[in-house]
Amino acid sequence: MFAASDLFSVRLPDFARTTTFRWAVTVASAFLMCTLALFGFMYWQTAVYVMNRYDILLVEELQVFASNTPERLLQEIEDRLAKDPQRIKIAGLFGANGSRIAGNVESFPSGLTPNVPTNAVVVRVDRGLREAQKVRLATRSLPGGENLVIGRQIDEITEIAQIVVRALALGLLPAFILAILIGMVLSQRAHDRVLEVNRKIQRIVAGDLRERLPTSGRGDPFDQLAVSVNRMLDDIESLIREIAGVGDNIAHDLRTPLTRVRMRLERGRAHASTLNELRTVVDQAIGGLDQSLAIITALLRIAEIEHGRRLEGFSQVSLGPLVREVGDLYEPIAEDKGVALRVESTDEATVRGDRDLLFEAVANLVDNAVKFTPEGGHVDLALHHRNGHTQIRVKDTGPGIPEVEREAVTKRFYRSDKSRRTDGLGLGLSLVAAIVKLHGFQFAITAGPGCTVEIVCPRAR
Repeated sequence: MFAASDLFSVRLPDFARTTTFRWAVTVASAFLMCTLALFGFMYWQTAVYVMNRYDILLVEELQVFASNTPERLLQEIEDRLAKDPQRIKIAGLFGANGSRIAGNVESFPSGLTPNVPTNAVVVRVDRGLREAQKVRLATRSLPGGENLVIGRQIDEITEIAQIVVRALALGLLPAFILAILIGMVLSQRAHDRVLEVNRKIQRIVAGDLRERLPTSGRGDPFDQLAVSVNRMLDDIESLIREIAGVGDNIAHDLRTPLTRVRMRLERGRAHASTLNELRTVVDQAIGGLDQSLAIITALLRIAEIEHGRRLEGFSQVSLGPLVREVGDLYEPIAEDKGVALRVESTDEATVRGDRDLLFEAVANLVDNAVKFTPEGGHVDLALHHRNGHTQIRVKDTGPGIPEVEREAVTKRFYRSDKSRRTDGLGLGLSLVAAIVKLHGFQFAITAGPGCTVEIVCPRAR
């Protein structure tokens, strides 16, 4: 014996607890109810129509029969019943005292209203048979005091109801079962898909970031979601690898200056014999520490920019004065190095952004160009409108950047072989790329004699 609680603790199959299956059952049930209501309305309208036709015919026959003479009336009743092989017609003539004179009705039904068709149950007697039948009757009193009764069976209405029920059983029930089966198949497919996705997610959570959600190639919502999640996982994997690489680079780039600081301090402690010699060692150590702090500050600034924390400080920035100001700042630096810095600002465009960050980005590009351009070369800083967009272009006659390194130079701490002997942290272009991305601009490095770097501002006005 099972306890009552066992009946409620029975666990439904997994597919039966899915939203897809529940919706399939709901839609199938709604379709079933609507179809039942439609068939019920059709049956009701058909029954009303047939009954009205019966009533009209009965009243007309009653008038025709009543207009005959007594002898002719008896003959009409006999003819009516003789021409009824299916035994559906009813006719009777009763005396004033209720005795049956002619017809196939055993006794005069009670509760009839003259000339108003009414449902009644009568005992039919003819051909040696006696049976009760449900009929539609109409009665009328004759001038001699007799009562004439005319009617017919209404089994057709019951047969119509049976036809409707049979049609529902043969058509609607299989359709409902088919809908449930389709719901089961669809819910099982969705359930299997979700289980597969869950398995993949568990592997990703366990640390396998190379795993991706499966796609069927049909372009359904599951595939669209999987593609979006996979794209997000690609970005996460790339960011984690970049973070790991940044950590290695930080350790490598900080270890060198910190090691130098330590060695200088040790040498100063061991060999410095005067206060001036000790101060020199301390100044060198401070320079090394400043370089380490500069690396950390630059990394924090890049992280702040990449997380979009400066968006609230955006305003309208005029690019023309900004470019000219950068040119004025670096003109003496370039002149000291023997590099010609030419500034061209013909487009007075304005953009929405952070002026300090945009100034820093353009200044970094000019600083790099001046730094890597040999003596006697030139650097061009231009602001112009081309192909429907405003562009800030920095072009130099330096060694340039090989095509294979153009994407890598925007990574943190990356320094090409040509720049190893040049002072720097390897964070300048990373900072520029972060600022450009924050503003929704485009950053491009093109080939040619020297190096050309462009910041494209699509939304400049």
